[in-house]
Amino acid sequence: MRIPWLAAALLLALPVFSSPGRAQLAPSPDAPPVSNAPDAPPEDQSVATFKIEVNLVDLFFTVKDKSGNLVPHLTQNDCSVAEDKVPQTLKHFVAETNQALTLGILLDTSGSQQRVLPLEQQAGSQFLQQVLRQKDQAFLVSFDVNIDLLQDYTNSPHLLAHAMDKAEINTAGGNGGGVPGLGGGPVPVHGSPKGTLLYDAIYMASNQKMNQETGRKAMIILTDGEDEGSDHKISEAIAAAEKNNVMVYVILIADTGFYGGFGYGYGGYSAAKRISDETGGRLINVGNNGNKLEAAFQQIQDELRTQYVASYTPTNTKQDGTFRRIAVECKGDGMKVQVRKGYFAPSSGQ
Repeated sequence: MRIPWLAAALLLALPVFSSPGRAQLAPSPDAPPVSNAPDAPPEDQSVATFKIEVNLVDLFFTVKDKSGNLVPHLTQNDCSVAEDKVPQTLKHFVAETNQALTLGILLDTSGSQQRVLPLEQQAGSQFLQQVLRQKDQAFLVSFDVNIDLLQDYTNSPHLLAHAMDKAEINTAGGNGGGVPGLGGGPVPVHGSPKGTLLYDAIYMASNQKMNQETGRKAMIILTDGEDEGSDHKISEAIAAAEKNNVMVYVILIADTGFYGGFGYGYGGYSAAKRISDETGGRLINVGNNGNKLEAAFQQIQDELRTQYVASYTPTNTKQDGTFRRIAVECKGDGMKVQVRKGYFAPSSGQ
């Protein structure tokens, strides 16, 4: 049974400002137990997580040569980092292939995806079977006029594939009874019952599912990039991903016939590219081609398994909540670095 997310959660500010009486996502039985043990000391962690008390910024990035091939064997001497154009001193640098991976799969189940949903289900299940390793975990969310948690965190590709196969296209306004978010009702929408809550889905997945996780975090969204009816703006969705250090990969997939047969005449491309570029992920346009979709998943898998992790303590020590722009450069002819555009500094009141 699908578990709709709370309507009230759509109106929440960032978690630090939310009131304790407001409901949050209830973990499923598959979710790992929450530990209250203190954090391990820095020497016990391969890469420290960005936290106020240690003030480290972690960067997960890939490097490609001028031909678009992944470059796997760079060293700390090959790369440099600048924050707001000020050079930074790297404290850690490692080619990371085995660190735990946290994945969020967001599946567009709005009416425009009717004919491509089977392709998404087949290729997505195959990808999860290939990419998940023993210490990895993933969850699955569908979004249309509702935002539904189809499968909570699990390491089981079988459970994720089963949940993905049960996803259904939903264009109704949702007139079922019950309490939204408790399995009895949908997330309400404004005006017309038609909608695609893409930005809300990114915002909620980042703040409610990815916020407590450490290490490598990536969100993979299968969508045509169109948003209709979200309470949150695209800038808020991007900020939520950036604040939680989540790379967003957007696989742009669409039934071109739904848009009148005019190819990629829909308006989701620019929004999808902005989301992926600013969070350090990538946009891959596959149309409605199953072979291209499988290739896209393979590219994402290769990139997630061929990453570098660099950490530094910012020279700007102000806790003013401002956005700090990051630039990473690596030596070599035509080297291109895929990394998030920046991060939000902590605020002194946090």
